[in-house]
Amino acid sequence: MTTLEQTIRPSARSREWKAIVVLILLVPVLWSPPFLFRFFLYQPFNIPSGSMTPTLVVGDYVLAAKYAYGYGRYSFPFAPSWISGRVRAAEPDHGDVVVFRSPKDTSVDYVKRVVGLPGDRIQMRQGQLVLNDRPVTRVALGSVPGASACGVDDGTKVKRWRETLPNGASYITYDCVDNGYVDNTSVYTVPPGHFFVLGDNRDNSTDSRFMSVMGFIPMDNLVGKVTRIFWSLDRNGRLRGERMGKVW
Repeated sequence: MTTLEQTIRPSARSREWKAIVVLILLVPVLWSPPFLFRFFLYQPFNIPSGSMTPTLVVGDYVLAAKYAYGYGRYSFPFAPSWISGRVRAAEPDHGDVVVFRSPKDTSVDYVKRVVGLPGDRIQMRQGQLVLNDRPVTRVALGSVPGASACGVDDGTKVKRWRETLPNGASYITYDCVDNGYVDNTSVYTVPPGHFFVLGDNRDNSTDSRFMSVMGFIPMDNLVGKVTRIFWSLDRNGRLRGERMGKVW
């Protein structure tokens, strides 16, 4: 007669062996170059909105360097929720374009530019960024058609500014409207362990200026630093080769 104990033991041993076989089969995959590239070095993302125009536009595909700021909970897909902190942690620099998860919605990846680090005081005055009580240098550039970026009528011109942070980071921002909703703000003081982000399309970006929606971003929510546009397609599916290259 087969006892209950005899029935259970072979099943348990069978499951253990199956698990071992699966792990053995996974070893080549886990150490394969594509896996290592995707999970430890660079992760690809596509840009679905115009909040970072003109630096990044809809249809751009970018690579984010995961190793730039260390590895944490949001560095890997399906990471358990109990993971905290980061291995080989490093802070972003002012002006870095980063991928992160918002503390208000950790299910979505966001791309914005870092303009404030712990202890910094951030304010917008008449559309100009003020960092630690000093207006950030900006130079007016020629206006360009900005219908798609600003959600306005075709032919409408959008102002452009060359903005340069104190550390030398320089980039172009869009100014869709004068006296926009967050063109004048109170002073935001970045708390320890957090950073402050803005979209380069200043009047068409939900970012740290909206405290109830995004607010300050914890360092642990960093995913990586955007380094390069590796592919770009327009709305008709045509290749935009001129857009491919390093992200500033």
